[in-house]
Amino acid sequence: MARFFRVFVCLVCLTLCVGAAAFSPAALAEPLEQGAPMTLTAPSAILMEAETGAVIFEKNADERRPAASVTKLMTLLIVLEKLDQGAFTLEDKITVSPAAAAQPGSQAFLDAHAVYPLKELLKATIIASANDAAAALAEYTAGTEEAFATLMNEKAAALDLENSHYVNCTGLPAEGQYTCARDVAVLSREVAKHPTYFTYSSVWLDNLTHPSGRVTDLTNTNRLVRFYKDCDGMKTGSTNEAKYCLSATAERNGMRLIAVVLGVPNSQTRFDEARAMLDYGFSAYSLTPVAREGDWIGMQVPVKLGAKDQVDAALGTGLSLLLRSGMKDQLSFEAELPESVTAPVRAGDPLGNVWVLLSGKRIAQLPAVAAQDVRLPGMLEGFMRLWENWR
Repeated sequence: MARFFRVFVCLVCLTLCVGAAAFSPAALAEPLEQGAPMTLTAPSAILMEAETGAVIFEKNADERRPAASVTKLMTLLIVLEKLDQGAFTLEDKITVSPAAAAQPGSQAFLDAHAVYPLKELLKATIIASANDAAAALAEYTAGTEEAFATLMNEKAAALDLENSHYVNCTGLPAEGQYTCARDVAVLSREVAKHPTYFTYSSVWLDNLTHPSGRVTDLTNTNRLVRFYKDCDGMKTGSTNEAKYCLSATAERNGMRLIAVVLGVPNSQTRFDEARAMLDYGFSAYSLTPVAREGDWIGMQVPVKLGAKDQVDAALGTGLSLLLRSGMKDQLSFEAELPESVTAPVRAGDPLGNVWVLLSGKRIAQLPAVAAQDVRLPGMLEGFMRLWENWR
């Protein structure tokens, strides 16, 4: 087994371009701040950065609670994934069952037995939180709403949503249905990976034309889409049991934040508190690029039996970090590289690791790779190298 040595490096050659975040799981285990920096009446809340999944602050984020129509984020995620996989298209025709059309609560007033394009049902679900449209999508996906709930729970398990369980696709009150602020934030982060979602979620006013020619006006239930700069989506929810809930997202200066508040006593307060959370995140933090894939780290590894005596080490991936103002100066880097490698070596071959440290604590790990090929020497070249070594 190759022996490794560690050395602190400055990585002065990095040009600080955005790269793919590569956090170790431990880096995301704790919020960046202990407690909320503002007064929140919401029993549960969390503020998360979307690209890295880093939590800025939280309040009772793992407390199980009903979340009303915020539940539809899971419904939407499953449908959006089907679209991206090619299993569905936006033009698919969906026949609305009487059971779907009869869903209580918020509706798009779909006609039973009528046929609608999938994109219209998706639009009604995202913009107007229409329970009938969500149920029609669920039945189209899995045959029945009960079978779709099974898919929802399977997806929750795949995403490690440990405090979520789904009974229906709408979020209407049901025994045994619950989630938590952290799980909603993680789910929101997954939905945000699908551009089709934002095609509809950023719309304030629209309408749905039914096959009969009747028109239903659709107003976005998320008021922040209209009244908060750069807010372009996520989901509201409200029932007597869940009170008022909201997941809101906004993107500014290349950074997307997700603010979740659950169980707020009145409607306007959920928007005010989510706004305050987003304001704080954007003012106090930035998504800072610290490494670029392919950048040399200023170190070389000896090569045995190669046409060259050493190979340059480079970063195998890039990294961006969520940092508070002034924190960038607290970053340092530690490389773990082998004492030597044996030819042949190909560019991109793993050499070791580069740890990213914040105030001396390891927070992320990047792969170190060979920056170029090192081939085996030719016969004459090999003879000359043996001769030089022998002399």
